[in-house]
Amino acid sequence: MATHTAGGNSAFHNFHNQFAHIEDPNERRRLALAEIDKAPFGWYHVRAVVVAGIGFFTDAYDIFAINLASAMLGIVFWQDSATNPGKITTSADTAIKVSTSAGTVVGQLGFGWLADIVGRKKMYGLELMIIIVATLAQALSSDSPAVSIVGLMVFWRAVMGIGIGGDYPLSSIITSEFATTKWRGAMMGAVFAMQGIGQFAAALVALIVTAGFKESLMTASSASTCSGVCLLAVDKMWRVVIGFGAVPGCIALYYRLTIPETPRFTFDVARDVSKGAADSKAYIQGEPEGKPDEIQRAIAREDAREDFGPPKASWADFCGHYGQWKYGKVLLGTAGSWFFLDVAFYGLGLNNSIILTAIGYAGGDNMYEIFYNTAVGNLIMICAGAIPGYWVTVATVDTLGRKPIQLMGFALLTIIFVVIGFAYDKLLKSQNGLLALYVLAQFFFNFGPNSTTFIVPGECFPTRYRSTSHGLSAASGKIGAIVAQCVFGPLASRGARPGTSETPWLNHVMQIFALFMLCGLFTTLLIPETKRKTLEELAGEVPGTPNYDPVMAGHVPRDAEKPVQPVAMTSKDEDAIQNV
Repeated sequence: MATHTAGGNSAFHNFHNQFAHIEDPNERRRLALAEIDKAPFGWYHVRAVVVAGIGFFTDAYDIFAINLASAMLGIVFWQDSATNPGKITTSADTAIKVSTSAGTVVGQLGFGWLADIVGRKKMYGLELMIIIVATLAQALSSDSPAVSIVGLMVFWRAVMGIGIGGDYPLSSIITSEFATTKWRGAMMGAVFAMQGIGQFAAALVALIVTAGFKESLMTASSASTCSGVCLLAVDKMWRVVIGFGAVPGCIALYYRLTIPETPRFTFDVARDVSKGAADSKAYIQGEPEGKPDEIQRAIAREDAREDFGPPKASWADFCGHYGQWKYGKVLLGTAGSWFFLDVAFYGLGLNNSIILTAIGYAGGDNMYEIFYNTAVGNLIMICAGAIPGYWVTVATVDTLGRKPIQLMGFALLTIIFVVIGFAYDKLLKSQNGLLALYVLAQFFFNFGPNSTTFIVPGECFPTRYRSTSHGLSAASGKIGAIVAQCVFGPLASRGARPGTSETPWLNHVMQIFALFMLCGLFTTLLIPETKRKTLEELAGEVPGTPNYDPVMAGHVPRDAEKPVQPVAMTSKDEDAIQNV
């Protein structure tokens, strides 16, 4: 009889314990996974999505809040600037924002790898604690003679980025491994769609604090004249805007810390037949832990490699697995698509000030109107394209499929960026056309590759490398974001007059983004369609399915695929045969 595993709550049911009384490990695995795959959609799934989705709500809030808070930071800490009083310098603004992306890359790679090594349960919740601590630390930071505010913000946002990065692979694979096959895409899409709600919440909190300090803000006509009560109000505002990001994380922390280990990790990665049997006997005898013979334990583990499920994870197996083109191309497809997407997705923010002007929400006669217009303008842009795109994906991803949505998104985004890039000057004159294309781009980013690049890596890889592979894919995307912020941001202002915010090269940057979208179209061809297929079927572990691989199922050792090379017979061997 198998030993019970810890964990389980109203959001995440412990399927492993439900079948612990069945002695045959293969049968126990089959029944437990079938229970998950065929379960009818219910409130249990909704609760699981909410628990995982709150993490993405927090991630998006923290990332987007700095865009709104950076103007406030400029007023508070750059009021004495000789060149541009009350405005944060471009280098400081870029460093603060890029530090988050850099930390995210580290978190995606590190947490993705660790979740495949020590388990999903042990890592889930840790990343949320990192985000909470780093968020509160930012809100309490201040300038000093020893450490500048830029250094503090860069450090804490890099730490926060590590936590945000960890949330990507963990939330994705935990949701996919607990989800029903029929609605797995919708569940994962709903988790990711919380990013749109997080962006909306950040703009809403900024609007609320602006209204709360209205009287103080109206005393200054511009950022350079904001002093006294205005300066004090703005200093409080940015701390509230950033610090509020810790609140939803605290709410979800309990549920994340008390989830059980996912059944697929328990059966496929953490299997140890001999140790489990010894622990069962020790429990009956009242002993704290079983102590099996290590030689027999090693033999049992080797036998389990052939008799129970897929191969054990190892560096050699990882290289051997992805060294095959049929598996390596999938990782290349997910990582490449995410990279090409994020270059343009984050680069599209270069148009934000222009779009705010187009809809009449740029500037103002005093600091209250400036902050109010910025917050309301961002709310309008988020509601116009981003949020609808996320939820259209949730509604259609399990019927249309992941691959068609991603192909359609990249194709339409290529066309949109071509139009923006080559007709930029004409669009800029009317601005209504540019606004329409911006909204369409936001819609098809999210009803397209921005959602599917998160969903597919959580499904198409084997359990033993699912988290690592998702982390690699997500990290590729964040490297694309860094490229957009560090390369294309300065490139857009090439040839601008000193001291101005002109972007004379922005049209050429949009043309380059069109090329990136076209490249994403080709990398999408490398990924499989994962709609309505079990994770084991996608990994090639189910006999009778089109992509069945005996090696992946553990029925044939990987070395058995290699043909046996004949060995030349020596004269001594011939003499020995004749003597016999």
